[in-house]
This record gives sequence, structure tokens and C-alpha cells, in this order.
Amino acid sequence: MPDRKTLLLTGASRGIGHATVKRFASAGWRVITCSRHPFPEDCPWEMGEEDHIQLDLADPQSTMDAVEQIRSRLTNGRLEALVNNAGISPKGPQGERLNTLTTDLRDWGKVFHVNFFAPVVLARGLRAELAAAQGAIVNVTSIAGARVHPFAGAAYATSKAALAGLTREMAHDFGPLGVRVNAIAPGEIETAILSPGTEKMAETIPLRRLGKPEEVARTIYYLCTAESSYVTGVEIEINGGQHV
Repeated sequence: MPDRKTLLLTGASRGIGHATVKRFASAGWRVITCSRHPFPEDCPWEMGEEDHIQLDLADPQSTMDAVEQIRSRLTNGRLEALVNNAGISPKGPQGERLNTLTTDLRDWGKVFHVNFFAPVVLARGLRAELAAAQGAIVNVTSIAGARVHPFAGAAYATSKAALAGLTREMAHDFGPLGVRVNAIAPGEIETAILSPGTEKMAETIPLRRLGKPEEVARTIYYLCTAESSYVTGVEIEINGGQHV
């Protein structure tokens, strides 16, 4: 399919990432995924292994090296969408939140490499392919980037705040190339990695429920298609009114 659009997605294996794969695939897109894990043999996606790149986003050199590998998979030299969804948030020995006083300095570095620097490296490295497609970039931030969160750690939260700032800068810099750059900031979303107590938080959210991964995926899809062709430099909050 020579005219098939291509999405490059990090953090695809579960939750929001998995729902995003399903949303784009159902619309006929080719989805190339990046993960530090090898492609699972039992994965149901067609052409899966050929469209999976094993990559440790916590390793800057690994991420830079992967750009050439990704480029070699783009048969027509075009990339319609890059979604930077991968994110890590280390916890304490008992699964507790790590704050600015208790987060190991090495963990600060790992978190920022995955959550902040990897999006820069991938976007810069693939800017020609994104420009050729007049494509879109979506950075996945978090409600934790704007307020202290009871579960998300300090390193995660500050990396997401930085990613929101980066989105604004990238929108300014990539705009002349015809590439739009936006962010989405999910709140409490039903995934397999919810912290204990998250369900209780739903009682204080105006919509009185947690979000669903597919609701986030639909917003990502909107930002990667012509439906949002004049939208750039914004961060869309997907949180059921949790921020009000």
C-alpha cells in the first residue's frame, strides 16, 4: 500500500500506547513501535515484527542509533506521525511515591532520558521525513506536569512539565517545515498500572469516573489527522475535569 500512512509510536505495549496502536491500525495506518523489549511472538498485529524496533530510550546512544534503523523502515521517506508516549516513573521499595528528596540522582537521569530527551532525539532525527509528509508530533505529558500528584513521582512530574514546554518550542521550530506539534495531558486513565487508591480519586473528578485508554487514543488520532490541520503548540487535557 504505497499511500499508507505511517505512525511511529513509543511505549506501545500497554495502556494508552496499546489503545493508540488499535486506533491507528483500524484506520489503515502502518504502526511502527519502539520498545526495550523484543517483539512478543504472541502479538496479534499483522507485520508486527517487521514494524517493531527494540530500543532502550533510557540510553541516549541507543536512541540516536535507532533513528537510522527507523529511517530504513520508511520505504517512501515519509513519516506522517510521531507519538512520544513512553514514560517511566520509578517507585520506592514499597511502591511509594518518590519525591525530590528520595529520588536517586541516577533515576532522575533515566527518567529524563526516556520522558524528555528521547522525544527530542526522535523528532530531530526524523524531521526530514516528518516534513516530507507534512506530519504531526504528539507528546504525551500528564496532569502531574501541572500539579503535585499523589502517586506520580517528582522526577516523572517535572519531566512531563518540561515536555509540555518542549512542545511549545517544537511547535515554533517545526511549524515552518509544515509539521504540527501538540501534547495531550491525560489524568487518571484505566490501565493495568494504576496505583492503589486511584479508583477512589474518581469520586472527586467532575465526570465521576476514570478515563479509558481509547478515549485518549482518539484524541491522539485527531491531532495526527487533517481534522486538526491548524492546531499546533497546544496541550489538550484529558482528565474528566480533574483540573477544574
